Amino acid sequence: MAKLYIVPTPIGNLKDITLRAVEVLNYVDLILAEDTRTSGKLLKHYEIITPLQSHHMHNEHKRVQGLINRLKNGTTIALISDAGTPAISDPGFLLTRACIENHIEVECLPGATAFVPALVNSGLPNDRFVFEGFLPVKKGRQTRLKLLAEETRTIVFYESPHKLIKTLTNFCEYFGEDRLVSVSRELTKLYEETIRGTSKEVLEHYTNKPPKGEIVIVVEGKK
Repeated sequence: MAKLYIVPTPIGNLKDITLRAVEVLNYVDLILAEDTRTSGKLLKHYEIITPLQSHHMHNEHKRVQGLINRLKNGTTIALISDAGTPAISDPGFLLTRACIENHIEVECLPGATAFVPALVNSGLPNDRFVFEGFLPVKKGRQTRLKLLAEETRTIVFYESPHKLIKTLTNFCEYFGEDRLVSVSRELTKLYEETIRGTSKEVLEHYTNKPPKGEIVIVVEGKK
């Protein structure tokens, strides 16, 4: 019976893939990947020879119906992203929703995702938190920041290195310079680091030491 598998992949360290994920990627008829070049390295490492097809934010709208047709005809498909769990700030939601609407079984495997270790590492309360992903680049950014300034739960963001200074500056402006912040960078990789402090202190750190790599920011909620 056809099924869509959502398969998390390592966020940096190739050893962080699960045995079950490798088993599924070997079993399915087709793997959908955000970037076939990136995913190709992972598949080669684990000697997985399943056919690979691109599925990213620029083509997912056009390809969903075709994939649904293939699933209805019995094709078993696994969806992976470049790193972490698909649909968490990555493509995956549209295809998952379409499968559910068409009564096609969907199974999401547990596995790597960047925000969980960053949240735990932060030392900030994690019994209740809100995941925001990436802030709007322009339109709606100010409105979103004003709303989040009143959020009492711990807040988790994703950010790119070249926008980190702008975002930390925004935090100082909208949340206050004394709001506690934790920035985790290059999680699971050789140069992994977590910098903690007030938003002002962390901004000063990265102003003097420009960041590289994937970034997760965890922000204290309003007291």
